[in-house]
Amino acid sequence: MVAIIKSTHSIRSVFYYNENKVKIGVAECIAAGNYPTYVDKMTDIMKLNRFIKRAELNENVKCNTLHISLNFDPSENHSKEKLITIADSYMEKIGFGEQPYLVYQHNDTKHQHLHVVTVNIEKDGKRIDLHNIGMRKSEPARKEIEEYFGLVKAEGRKKQEEFGLEPISIGSIQYGKVVSKKAIFNVLNTVVNHYKYGSLAELNAALKQYNVMADRGGEDSKMFLARGLVYHILNAKGKPIGVPIKASSFYTKPTLKFLEEKFKINEIRNMSDKSRVKNVIDMALLREPILPLTELARRLQKEGISTVFRKSTEGLLYGITYVDHTTKNVFNGSSLGKQYSAKAIEERCGLKVAGEEKRNQIYDKPRSKKLLIDDLQYQKDSLTIPDLVKALDIIMRAEYSSDYLSNQLKNKRKKKMRRGLSN
Repeated sequence: MVAIIKSTHSIRSVFYYNENKVKIGVAECIAAGNYPTYVDKMTDIMKLNRFIKRAELNENVKCNTLHISLNFDPSENHSKEKLITIADSYMEKIGFGEQPYLVYQHNDTKHQHLHVVTVNIEKDGKRIDLHNIGMRKSEPARKEIEEYFGLVKAEGRKKQEEFGLEPISIGSIQYGKVVSKKAIFNVLNTVVNHYKYGSLAELNAALKQYNVMADRGGEDSKMFLARGLVYHILNAKGKPIGVPIKASSFYTKPTLKFLEEKFKINEIRNMSDKSRVKNVIDMALLREPILPLTELARRLQKEGISTVFRKSTEGLLYGITYVDHTTKNVFNGSSLGKQYSAKAIEERCGLKVAGEEKRNQIYDKPRSKKLLIDDLQYQKDSLTIPDLVKALDIIMRAEYSSDYLSNQLKNKRKKKMRRGLSN
């Protein structure tokens, strides 16, 4: 069994994500923990209000919602009763046995999996600590449950996150129809609520990975002046197509006002999340002093980081954004430091700056060598012996090439020396 825990500040978005799955027939709410009646006797409002009233007991807690997925091996096929017992046992073991929670069985993948929705505010208003809950509580609980129920063990297996998304399939969308809205909603529900971004541009960098874009319109448009927001589906060229859908028409209300609150919450990021992106970029550039931007993007993609290049109509690079799908963070290049901005990345890749780029992107090797040494300095605490060996080899090759003289120049030097001797 693989257990994945996501925390968020929006109980409504998590609740309606699961209820929407129920409405389209790919999920079922199979159990309710610590509710006054059976799950089949409750309306959506009754289910949601239980969470809202509990959250209102401590409004100082910003991150008050847990969205948990329990994933079973494809070879397993458990009865509904056993799945409920497993969910109840898991919630008890992680310290949420007395909390209200809903259990949903999703049927939209090849393996059985449950989604559990709950809040971390207790009935006396106290907050349940979520810090490192995965390692402290979830991992021991998972192992105990695997042993007790005889489940296929997750140890040593590749863990696949249930929150993973696929880009919207353009061919399957009927523009302006309900299908389009549901497709956008599924993307928004994951990206808006689970990724961390500090601006609309950073949010769009993540949304565009799934063929969706948030749009305020032109600065002189009525929509922009009224602080409106719509969402588009994008075609293969990244251009908006079909009928845009108003942000206010979604259950979760991902309006501009809502997003601006998210921007404030996301102002403070974990340093480890920034360091991960910086280290991946540094290691990709360490291997070779000269590297095309497309190859850099490919290497980052292998590490779970999408790279969004912003170019002018003339094709000149003026911005770069990194979308880390592992930590769910979006960073504008300059926010990581000058070494990760668009201009610096071009230089670190060995490309001439814009004024010289027209000459077929001639490479400046002496500068590449200096930047390589700078890279070593930045990541000196994390380098391994093999990394150092590779780096030294590159530096030595760069040193050799910079001291190289063509035969023609050597001959000229010899002639000057001879003239000096004859005099």
